[in-house]
Amino acid sequence: MKSYLNPHIRTPKTTKVIMRDVCVSLIPAFIGSVYFFGVGAFYLTLACVVTCVAAEYGWQKLNHLPVTMDYSAAVTGILLAFNLSSNTPVWVAVIASLFSIIVVKQCFGGIGSNFANPALMGRLFVMIVYPSRLMTYAAPGVDGVSAATVLSAAKHGEEITYSVWEMLIGRIPGALGETSSILLLLGFVFLLVRKDLDGVISAVYIVTTVAVCTIFGMDPVVSLLGGGLILGGCYMLTDYTLATSRFKIVLGVIAGLITALIRVFSPTYPEGVCFGILAVNVLLYVVEQLKNPHIYGVSLKKTE
Repeated sequence: MKSYLNPHIRTPKTTKVIMRDVCVSLIPAFIGSVYFFGVGAFYLTLACVVTCVAAEYGWQKLNHLPVTMDYSAAVTGILLAFNLSSNTPVWVAVIASLFSIIVVKQCFGGIGSNFANPALMGRLFVMIVYPSRLMTYAAPGVDGVSAATVLSAAKHGEEITYSVWEMLIGRIPGALGETSSILLLLGFVFLLVRKDLDGVISAVYIVTTVAVCTIFGMDPVVSLLGGGLILGGCYMLTDYTLATSRFKIVLGVIAGLITALIRVFSPTYPEGVCFGILAVNVLLYVVEQLKNPHIYGVSLKKTE
């Protein structure tokens, strides 16, 4: 007697489990942000996480939707905080968190349906509405003192006074969670070991960005460690909508090209990670909307 396997794939890797793993993987970088930028980093991250979780819960309750509580809102809050400077006022972080969850995520149907990464859209919101809050970054270990980022200094031909080791561990000016490459990579390896992602799109994106920046004369070490490339490649571009797409290699290359070209040629922005990743987010969303999916069991031929 033949036995037939159920065609549905079953896996213990639920959204809740994966999002929980992402939260765990970000703990080293979070501890590093508090160490380098002070207790303000703790309060800023806490404000973003609490606001994101509360906003998602409140929206779902008010609209009589199933309350998910799958850690995805917490991940958005952490990543949004990681994209902000330690001198960002808490009230700005709260407004950005509300925008990320309600406007970008929930208004488009929740996790998996949003057109772009909510945390990066929150950062973009701050860049547009409160630009002064993201044009200067606090220097690590020095309260209230702003300093040019490594990428900004390189763009303006200034001498880079930070060593490779300082750039690697995160003792440089920048957003809360983007500076410590070694701690971010530690968390990323955890996700790879847990098989929460395969890392292909991350590798393609990072290699493309560094290669193009190097071609145009930028120090490859600076382009790799001097900004938000590791944070963007390992935690933003690995959004499941992008990372599981059949076009992920192409998307990684496009995002890398945009990121690098903005870094090299933009007269205003020394960093292009946000724009590169959001561009492929929107591109994939448009492609998915234009596709005419085949409904299985329904003939595509016109009946007579």
